Amino acid sequence: MSNSNTAIAVDSISKCYRIGLKDKVRDSLMGTFVDFIRSPLKNFNKYRSLYNFDDIDANDESPDIIWALRNVSFELEQGGLLGIIGTNGSGKSTLLKVLCRITAPTSGNARIRGRISSLLEVGTGFHPELTGRENIYLNGTILGMRKKEIDRKFDEIVDFSGVEKFIDTPVKRYSSGMAVRLAFAVAAHLDPEILLVDEVLAVGDAEFQMKCLGKMSNVAKEGRTILFVSHNMGAIAELCDRAIWLEKGVLKEDGPSLSVISSYLASGAQGEGTSWFADSSEQKSGRMACLKYANIYHGNDEDRSTVVHFDDQIKVEIAYEIKDNIRAFKCYHLLKDGNGNILWASHDTDGN
Repeated sequence: MSNSNTAIAVDSISKCYRIGLKDKVRDSLMGTFVDFIRSPLKNFNKYRSLYNFDDIDANDESPDIIWALRNVSFELEQGGLLGIIGTNGSGKSTLLKVLCRITAPTSGNARIRGRISSLLEVGTGFHPELTGRENIYLNGTILGMRKKEIDRKFDEIVDFSGVEKFIDTPVKRYSSGMAVRLAFAVAAHLDPEILLVDEVLAVGDAEFQMKCLGKMSNVAKEGRTILFVSHNMGAIAELCDRAIWLEKGVLKEDGPSLSVISSYLASGAQGEGTSWFADSSEQKSGRMACLKYANIYHGNDEDRSTVVHFDDQIKVEIAYEIKDNIRAFKCYHLLKDGNGNILWASHDTDGN
């Protein structure tokens, strides 16, 4: 590691997998017969190659190879909070699995200083036939806690999870939200030096998500290190000062979380229009009023803008046509984010 304060050092990590390819279908009887004769040797070579990546480098573009990670490098200081964002399939979960030693990288290495606790899957290590109480001891032991430590923190874990009424009920009767509550409660009370959290909080309700974010924030203030994978940009911005953006296994950007989130969201908005126009059928409808068009401008600029930041001034221009003499007409406007949350609302008050 570069210095004594570095908790995680990832050096050019790449991870690839072999995927199945459809065999070529012969169009002749002789070709089919030859393939049948060769199939034992072909299947043997295919099986042997499943775990043989010695002759593969990060530039290999073979059709049966898919790169989950490619030359990813970064360092994280002790006590740091790092958010990891990206689309589905970008390599976020694979990176955490490599750091947890669940899977080995194809090339590169990761050096970690400290005890790791991870929450990568809902209810990982839980036995469905055991009660919540028994699973706390089972999962805590798997994560490295001693029985005396679990005894001491048991009441805190149950209180944090909010499932005390069902603590002696088999976990198979829990909802997915209850299971993730209990799983996170156990992992959070492990007092790890490094905590890895994948996209599991989305299962819980808003109140529990806020409780988890508060817990992770407190853990970070105690000098522990957190890697947090989430599609919730608000949670990343609130919890993490720094973020990395993965795209198709490649580290696209590394920097302050607000800057990285803005770049990520802007990339998803490329090609989307800054204007909306009603189609001809809408304008020719028999409605007494219809919306004609809407434009978004950045500040006082005259150029329409595709992407604006949360603290930018924007101007919204909306035009509608009243086709008849309506005596009482009110217009309501709602501005929503990508998740459907209402950010701003306005309406006429005079009714004209």
